[in-house]
Amino acid sequence: MGEILTVRDLTKTFRLSARQQRREGSREKYKTAVDRLSFSVREGEIFGLLGPNGAGKTTTLRMLATLIRPDSGTALVLGHDIVREPDAVRRSIGFLTGELKLEDYFTPNYLYDFFSELHGVPGEVRGARKKMLFERFGIDEFADVKVGNLSTGMKQKASIVISIVHDPSIIIFDEPTNGLDVLTAKVVTDYLISLRRQGKTVILSTHIFSLVEKVCDRAGVVIDGTMAACGTLPELCRGKSLEDAFFDLYTERTGVRV
Repeated sequence: MGEILTVRDLTKTFRLSARQQRREGSREKYKTAVDRLSFSVREGEIFGLLGPNGAGKTTTLRMLATLIRPDSGTALVLGHDIVREPDAVRRSIGFLTGELKLEDYFTPNYLYDFFSELHGVPGEVRGARKKMLFERFGIDEFADVKVGNLSTGMKQKASIVISIVHDPSIIIFDEPTNGLDVLTAKVVTDYLISLRRQGKTVILSTHIFSLVEKVCDRAGVVIDGTMAACGTLPELCRGKSLEDAFFDLYTERTGVRV
């Protein structure tokens, strides 16, 4: 399988407000969220970015999704540069983030049709794909219920479906199971595995070891914005559990023993 996404020395620095400085416990005016991060993702695999909150995972995915521009470095998605060719990148990917807030007033039916039209999905394809996805995620009986009246799990399912209306070849999920009940989390996890069977490429960020162990072909450990290690699970674990291997690496990189 060839590389479908290549990241080289991606870097992003943010200016901190006074409030953020207090929260960080720092007097520094700038924070480097992602620091010369490099990795590649192969076609048809599930690749995980594993790290604690604040490690730079979400910032990395937002750059890959062309929502924010890197300060330096490059990333190619299906050969398209995320800075010079953002429209081509967006046509190739689906992006689900915890920051996606569906408008309470609208229904899953309306939102699906709206985003399908935005992506230029033909009407005959739209209907068949909606039927398949709504049935898969159990949305069909809630299709005309306003988002504001849906459960947290159902909102997450609707968000996933809406993010992939255009059947992208690359799907980027930021913490896909975070905050979900065990039943909804299983539905999402099973769907990630089914995407791989379809030949899709999935990139996800998470801090949940079991999710990486269950679905990922390879993973990169991100600590303080840098890539601390990257490889298959046997390569990362070296005979230990993923959790133990991660905390050993965290202590080695930060000097903090957990």
